[in-house]
Amino acid sequence: MLKFDERGLIPAIIQDCKTKEVLMMAYMNEESLKLTLEKGETFFFSRSRKKLWHKGETSGNIQKVKKISYDCDEDTLLIEVEAAGPACHTGHISCFYRDILNIENDNIANILEKVYQRIKDRKENPLEGSYTNYLFDKGINKILKKIGEESTEIVIAAKEDSKEEIIYETADLLYHIMVMMVEKDILFQDIYTELAKRFNAPEEFKKEHKKKKEASE
Repeated sequence: MLKFDERGLIPAIIQDCKTKEVLMMAYMNEESLKLTLEKGETFFFSRSRKKLWHKGETSGNIQKVKKISYDCDEDTLLIEVEAAGPACHTGHISCFYRDILNIENDNIANILEKVYQRIKDRKENPLEGSYTNYLFDKGINKILKKIGEESTEIVIAAKEDSKEEIIYETADLLYHIMVMMVEKDILFQDIYTELAKRFNAPEEFKKEHKKKKEASE
């Protein structure tokens, strides 16, 4: 049984269902939660205006609900959504875009995600003189050509046994692959999911790969 506070409210943390980024926090009462469940989109209760509000009603940045969970104390909701646009009224993807403390663990997944998000931001908010925007403006054929060129550069670097060049060219290739991913609306979570399938069920992956190979021959 969910526990609403003395005002009849419960905090709801909104999270992107794919990237797992926390987008915002708002409050719900029983009525707004019921509407959220019925409509499949987020509805909240405004403490300042004392009324219900539908996220994206005016901005168009609706949030399609994919999953609703609650914590061990039964007094906080976690709602995973597919967002049509920024969650924050400032235009930022997340309301949590400012830091008090930021001690980052710059593992490879974090760095890749950061670069990906910057590329995505360039596409949504073009910057004059940006090489990334140059690629988007030229289109998918230019992006694919660069991927081919950078792949060749890696082969050359490896043949010459230059570790520094291999690292440099691999970074270039990853960047251009990420540009292609943004262009085709592919998330790193999609790649992680595919890799996890191969890791957790390698035999099934081999069978599937064999079928695809035979079908193409």
